[in-house]
This record gives sequence, structure tokens and C-alpha cells, in this order.
Amino acid sequence: MSAAAPPQQPATIQRGIVKQVLSGDALVIRGQPKGGPPPERTICFSNIQAPKLARRANPNVEGSETKDEPWAWEAREFLRKKVIGKEVAFTVEYKAPGTGREYGCVYLGKDTSGENLTEAMIMEGFVEVRKMGLKSDDPAQQRLIQLEEAATQSKKGKFGDSKDSEHVRDIKWVIENPRHFVDSHHNKPIDAVIEHVRDGCTVRAFLLPTFEYVTVMLSGIKCPMFRQDSEGKQIIEPFAEEARFYTESRLLQRDIQIILEGVSNQNLLGTVVHPNGNIAEVLLREGFARCVDWSMGVVTCGAEKLRTAEKVAKEKKARIWKDYTPSTSSLNLKEKSFSGKVVEVVGGDSMLIKLDSGYKKIFLSSIKPPRAQNQDNENKDPKQRSRPLYDVPYLFEAREFLRKKLTGKKVNVEVDYVQPANQGFPEKTCCTVTIGGINVGEAIISKGLATVIRYRQDDDQRSAHYDLLLAAEARAQKKMVGLHAKKDAPIHRVADLSGDVMKSKQFLPSLQRAGKTEGLVEFIASGSRLRLYLPKSTCLITLLVSGIDCPRGARPQGGVTVPADPFGEEALAFTKELCLQREVNVEVETIDKGGNFIGWLFVDDINLSVSLVEAGLAKVHFSAERSNYYKVLQAAEDKAKKEKLNIWSNYEEPKEEEIKEEPTDRKISYKTVIVTEVTEALTFYVQNVDNGPQLEKMMEQLRQDMEANPPLPGAYKPKTGDLCAAKFSADGQWYRAKVLRVDGVTVTVKFIDYGNKEVTSTSEVATLPSSYQTLPAQAVEYSLACIALPSDPDAKRDAEDALFNEIVNKQFSLNVEYKLPGMPEHASLQYPDTKDDVAQSLISQGYLLAERRRERRLAKMVGDYTKAQEKAKSERRNLWRYGDFTEDDAKEFGYKR
Repeated sequence: MSAAAPPQQPATIQRGIVKQVLSGDALVIRGQPKGGPPPERTICFSNIQAPKLARRANPNVEGSETKDEPWAWEAREFLRKKVIGKEVAFTVEYKAPGTGREYGCVYLGKDTSGENLTEAMIMEGFVEVRKMGLKSDDPAQQRLIQLEEAATQSKKGKFGDSKDSEHVRDIKWVIENPRHFVDSHHNKPIDAVIEHVRDGCTVRAFLLPTFEYVTVMLSGIKCPMFRQDSEGKQIIEPFAEEARFYTESRLLQRDIQIILEGVSNQNLLGTVVHPNGNIAEVLLREGFARCVDWSMGVVTCGAEKLRTAEKVAKEKKARIWKDYTPSTSSLNLKEKSFSGKVVEVVGGDSMLIKLDSGYKKIFLSSIKPPRAQNQDNENKDPKQRSRPLYDVPYLFEAREFLRKKLTGKKVNVEVDYVQPANQGFPEKTCCTVTIGGINVGEAIISKGLATVIRYRQDDDQRSAHYDLLLAAEARAQKKMVGLHAKKDAPIHRVADLSGDVMKSKQFLPSLQRAGKTEGLVEFIASGSRLRLYLPKSTCLITLLVSGIDCPRGARPQGGVTVPADPFGEEALAFTKELCLQREVNVEVETIDKGGNFIGWLFVDDINLSVSLVEAGLAKVHFSAERSNYYKVLQAAEDKAKKEKLNIWSNYEEPKEEEIKEEPTDRKISYKTVIVTEVTEALTFYVQNVDNGPQLEKMMEQLRQDMEANPPLPGAYKPKTGDLCAAKFSADGQWYRAKVLRVDGVTVTVKFIDYGNKEVTSTSEVATLPSSYQTLPAQAVEYSLACIALPSDPDAKRDAEDALFNEIVNKQFSLNVEYKLPGMPEHASLQYPDTKDDVAQSLISQGYLLAERRRERRLAKMVGDYTKAQEKAKSERRNLWRYGDFTEDDAKEFGYKR
């Protein structure tokens, strides 16, 4: 400090509030705020000198860092605790030339009658009196010398016997590991003194008693900032100065507590607690700050209080919220809150809920599930089937977490917001889902299986418990679990067998040997067709449920939607509710020609086949006769018939007199037919020879009419299911036909009097006159009775060729043997001259297999066919040329009858 002041006029008394104590002999005094931050003045105490406080190093000046002089901190603290934030009166005695510093005397209170702070500091022994320049005739200045002598005699402060080194702070300017430093304090309050306020939400403080000098950003909020543009000019955001003054006037050099909560770069995140409360809440309530998501997750002292404070400011439109417009919701109370049962978890953030009014798909609010990385998609084989559930890291784990916790259970739902349709994505109802008081979104985030969506600052469309989600994410990041782990994500290598015949054949033996195999139902196509994931075999299969004939639901086929069979949708819904995403057991029996597995499915020890039959949503199929569940299925069907459930709603019990025992003798009633066509499924079409003349006459008349009145090109527009006239490409003649499919300018037709199909152009079809529609279709479809087809595709083609060559365009005697639901009538064919059986002949040549049937009336036929098969086997004909291939189907190879 400078020497004593030169003679001046009596000083004017001024007043102010102590904003900051710079040292034991200097104060910053501010005026009263009027429409903004008030002016400030720095007043140095005249005629005394206090020990100097430490100074941080200036990076541009070598050796500029200093330490505290002895008693510097005690002097500053004594004066700070006495005057900070209090009203004082002061007089300015003079200004130092060059520096412009103002020197004077400061009194505690509204006038000079209050305590003289210069004298108070001398009496406590914290400062030295500058004797040079003091006037011997000035009583006030001489009093200062007397006070110092008294402090010296009393050994007060720096004049005491204690060593100077005991009164020097060990300041820690730099913290090497901020994260470790925060964790070491375990979220416990730390005593501190705020030394500087950078802006409304960033302060620098000394932590006590360790004297770490830290920069702390207030967790969960952000105030308007002071920043620089590209040219280095300072830009002051609206209300930035007001926010800083508001924080300064309440915190600067106050005794407070800091709870360290997180780290952002080298700055610490924390909550500053004043004796009057949390400063962050006050800033928010007054409209000086807004909540920010990036640091809200670390808040430990009630994030909901911060959101509530911000909401108050928004409602008042205070300061930064002066232009705020609240978002409106069109949902009523009933739509906003409801409960229901979870029937399916879709992905890692959505689920299907069953309500009284139907089904509703909802999404977890503010949740972002695991997603595929772009680079993975670029390197992926385009021919490989996309399976995001298994390919995207942690998506399967996220889905499994929700599935095990929610599927089949009742949950409570609170709708937070409705995200409108955007960029081709449909509207999304986003909700908070709870079960047993547990927030499902918070639970999945805490496991590291999802992350929290970050929103724009002005976007209120978010979870009502958004801060809990952020806190859960912060915990998961700290524990480094799931998506936040440093280790590689788990890999799921799953073989998809659906539709792949070769792969299915490879897996079949092991699945048959395994008996009951654990599986997870991933998708349900119809009441009896399910898609399963088998964890132990790491494969996906399509399972057709054994022993039943179940109506199918609506399904896409050939680019069009095939309508559902009667009660098909009900069967689908029944199986979905019972099985979807449930853990089940499967008994695989065999596979079909499409690579689909056939077997029994059990959920909670309930046989799905029996349940469907018992509910009247399926019929017992004849193939069930060979199973261990036939009696149970038959009893369930009888019960459904008796109660007239669903497909049996119109069922009438047969009258007692009509009930007859199964005939022991085969019923024979041959009719002469000519075979016109053989299909790939080895069914065949025949015409009754007796109807031949009538058909020929009609065909001749049709052709004459078409020649006399040729159709105009484009006049007829074919539709699926229409009866029409169509030209056969082989002879160019007109025949009666049915339209099976229309693809632009091509039409697939079936010639109803012959059974063959052809793809032709729309110009080759015409309207069929009504007079030619009265005669029924003359080609009737049949299947050969008591035979089985070979499963090998090549052998099946050989059988088709053999049958075609044997019967097409030839006359036979046909006898209907039995009927099966949903299939053509099964019949036998005899050569008219030799009376030999056609099927028996083909079996003996090794093209077909004998089917084992139990009807007594068919026993002789089955026996003859079996003998013919044994003959072909012994002679190694065709199917049997490499020996008995059925030996591989023995029980030790997993085969079951």
C-alpha cells in the first residue's frame, strides 16, 4: 500500500454492500441494483498493509506463482466473515497516482458511527501500520500506532509466539484425476468458500480444510453464458449478467457446502448448498437457468425439484422463458392412464398390450434401444437374411430382459406423449410402464441395455421420469455394464432353418434324439404354425403342430392377401395369447417337404394341440392316430362338439340309428374314367366316360360360336375366379377355363374339363357365354389311395413321370376308397382288361410307397401293397436300388412312428 494520504478536503460518506473481500485490507463494494447489476468499487484500507494471499501462475509469465504470506488467509477470513454481504459506509481519502486505486476508511453499518474496519484489523494483529507519512498531530492516525502496540503486547495474530509456517495454506491448484477425486468424496457435503463466479452456474471455490481449488459447474442446469465469437469479441447472452449477479450476491465468499457429483472435461459437476437452500433451484425458479439433460443424470439431491422449479418459471414466463409456449396434449385422462396384460415385447423399447378394447402397441418413453452400426450393414452379405434381434449387439439381451419381466403380466401404463408420424414411421404412443412399483424404463437402462434419448432444450415431449432415466444411465456408465462395457458385445450365431430343406435335414436327427427340447416362441403365423428359437441348438425353426387340422388366418400369397379360413383369426389369437414369447418344450417328429418341422408343443405342460381342439379351434387329424396323444385329442374334440364351440357351432350329433359300425368289407362301385392330367402332388384328373358325348357336343358348339362371333381384343378383363373361354396353345382351340391368377397382361387359367393349367395372354381369353356354364366341370381330381410319396425330390419326380406315363389319356376303372378333409377323394384305379391295380403296379416297380392304414375294410388292399413293396425292395427297384433306406429311420436314428 502507499504512504499516508496527502491533505484533502473532508471526505464524503458513501454507502454500499460488501461483495468480496480481496485481502485483509481490500474490499469490493457494490451499489444497489437498479434494472441490472450495480456498479462496483474496490476500496483499499489506508495506512495499513495486510499479508498477501497466494497467486496462481500466469502461463505467460515465468515464476509468477506465489504462496500465501503468513497470516494472509486468517486476515482475509476474519474480515470476510465480519463484512461479506453486509452494508457498510466508507470514505475515499485519496486515489493512488498511476494505478487509480482508491484508499479510504470503511465502517460497518450505515454511517461512520459503526465499527472502523481498519482499527479492527489492527487490534486483531492481522495487519501492519504504515508509519511513514503518518501525521504526529493527527489523533486518528496516532491511534492506529497505539492499537498496533497493544496487539503486539497482547501477542495477537501475527505478533504471537506461533511459527509463521503454521499459518500458511497448502493450496492445491491442480487436481490430477478429477473422476477419482469426485468418487473419493462419495457424494458427501464438503465445506467450501466460493472465490469466484464465472457465470450464473459456474463457480470456483476452495474446499475446506484441504484447500483444493476447484471449478464447479452446477449439476442439472445451465445459465445464459459469456462467450466469444470467431473474431474474439465477447458475446453476452440475454440475462447472462443478471444471472451472474444473482449467483454472486448469494454465494460469493459465502460459507457453503458442495456435493461433488460428476465430471465434465476437467471441471467438476456438483450441487452448491447454501444455508437457505439449493442455489440451482432458486436460479431455475427465477428464470435465470434451464434444466440440461447432459448433467441432470448425476444430480443426487432431487432432480425432480429442479424440474418443478423450472416449470414454475415457465408458467410465470420469467426472464429466459418470456417467449415460452407450453405444449398441449389432446389425450383425456382415461387415455393417459390405463393397465393391461403384456402379450408381446417388440424389440428393446416397445410392447403389445392387451386391453378390454383390443390390443395397443406402446413404446417406452425417452428410451433408445440398441441399434445396428452403419459399418456393420455395409460389410453384410446382401444375400444373408436380416436378423436384427440376433445381429445387433445387446438387442437380444434387451428384449429378453423385458420379455422375462413382462410377458403375460399386468402392467400399469402412463402415457407421457404421442410422437407424430414422421418420415414414413407411424405414430408412436410413448409411455412410462411400471410393474410392482418398478419403472421398467429405468430398470432396462440401469442394466446398460438401452440409452436415454437426448432432446432439444425446448422439447418437453419426454418421459415424466426423465431425470430418473438419466440417473440410471449414469449408474450404468459408472459400472460399465451392457452397452457401456469396454469388453466386446456378446455374439449370437443362430442358424435359420426356416424354408431351408437341406439344413433342416441336418438338424432333424439331433432334435429327434433330444426328445423334449426347450424353445422360445418368436412368431406365430397361424394357430398351428409357429416360429421357434431353440437356444441349445442355436437355431430358428418353423414348427407345424402335430395331430390337428387348424384353420389358417389371413396370409399373403402371390402378392395378394388370402382371406382367413372360418375361425382362423380366433385360432391365431388363441395361440398367441397362450404361447407368444413363452418358453416352451417341443417334441420334433419329422419335417415336411418345405423344411418345416412337425411336432408337439407344450407350454407350462399344456399340449397346444389338445388346447386348440378343446377350444373348438381345430379338428383331430388322422395322423394323430399313431401318436400317444390320440385318445386325449379325441376326448377334447368330443367335448368341443358337445359344447358346440367355434368350428363345431353348427354340429349336430348323429342319430343313434345312423351310427353304424365300420364296414369290414370294402365297398366297390367302379366307374369307367379316362385320365386327363397328373399334377406334381401326384393327384390326377379324370373324366367320366359316360359324359364324353355330351362334352364333345358342347365343345364343338362352343368353337363354332367363338368363330362366328370372335371376341374383340381388350373387351374382356379377366378376374380371379371367373369362368371364361380360353385358347389352348397346343391346338389353338377354345375350351372352358377358370381364371386362377392375373399378372398384368398374362393370365393363369385351369381348363376345368381337363384339369391342366396354362399361362396365357389376356388376348387369348374371352367371356364364356352363360349357356356353356350350366354343365359342371368334367375334370374331377383324385388321389391314389393307401400310398405314400417318397420324400426325396428326385424320387418324387420319378414317381410323377411313372404315373403320368402309366395313366394319362387312358381308360381305367375307378373306385372311391375313402375321404379326408381338405383333400381330393382317395381312389384306386384298375386296368379295364387285366383288372390289375395301378398303384400296386407302381409300388412293385419301386416308384411309390405303401401307406399303413388301420381301416379293416382296407386291410387286404394295404396287405397287397405291402407285399408289392417288399418285392420291389428285394429286387432293388428304383427307390430301393441302394438298399432299404428306411433302416436309417429306425428308433436309434431318432425316427418315431
